[in-house]
Amino acid sequence: MTVEPALPLPSTTTMPGRIAFVGAGPGQADLITLRGAQRLAQAAVVLTDALVDPALRDLAPRARWLAVGKRGFADSTGQSAINTLLIQCAHEVGSGGLVVRLKGGDPSLFGRLEEELQAMADAGIDCEVVPGVTAALAAAASAQRPLTRRGSGRSVSFATAMTRTSADATAAPADSGADTHIDRVQASRSADTEVFYMAGKQLCALAGKLVRAGWASQTEVCVSSRAGWPDERRSDHTIDTLDRASLLHAGRPTVVVVGAGARPLHAASPSADGDIPASSMAALNT
Repeated sequence: MTVEPALPLPSTTTMPGRIAFVGAGPGQADLITLRGAQRLAQAAVVLTDALVDPALRDLAPRARWLAVGKRGFADSTGQSAINTLLIQCAHEVGSGGLVVRLKGGDPSLFGRLEEELQAMADAGIDCEVVPGVTAALAAAASAQRPLTRRGSGRSVSFATAMTRTSADATAAPADSGADTHIDRVQASRSADTEVFYMAGKQLCALAGKLVRAGWASQTEVCVSSRAGWPDERRSDHTIDTLDRASLLHAGRPTVVVVGAGARPLHAASPSADGDIPASSMAALNT
């Protein structure tokens, strides 16, 4: 993805505006928080991630929108370029102005928030973080499978399925925008429910890592892609059949839930007229 041409370098005498890091939620525009919507309405400039619902533009019709998305295994905007653009925009809007950095899901969870906050602190720019709904919670809600369960699911771990190694880092700098997260998977057994983000292209490798980490091969797994969207797909597996989900969820942002939070609730009795509830049709089981 190409970023719009850089703005002129800010004057050192210009007082910068504020930056709000806003969680857009995991899917459709109505999953953003009320505070997030308010910040968009106040924004002069919005720097947006790749997976954000375009309908959110309606909440900031007067703002200038800049696309700075990052996608695994695809062209992305380098982190240093994003940091520079944020600083430039803050000086462009000036004192009293607002720049929104709109991030999919929640900014604090796998959103590169630390790097951007640190860059703003170094530049002396005031910031605010507005939390959002993360994809794991959207997946759990649509599946009606709580991530915590009384007595059996007392802990939850969030991890990314894509991990850069030192060899990868040598080949491509972390802020280059190049695809440096290739074929490296880490898994553990540190919680009753383990949630893995960015797992769509790693399902076969992830299954092997889970077994080596101590999970039983028959442990239940729930795979959701595009959680929070109308075209969400969900499939149920055990660890030893997890690789079968690869084709169904190919090319889609995917969340994998392992353990207690993946177990379906006990099925209710069939309705009197024998109809299948529409919500049940959304689950694609394999």
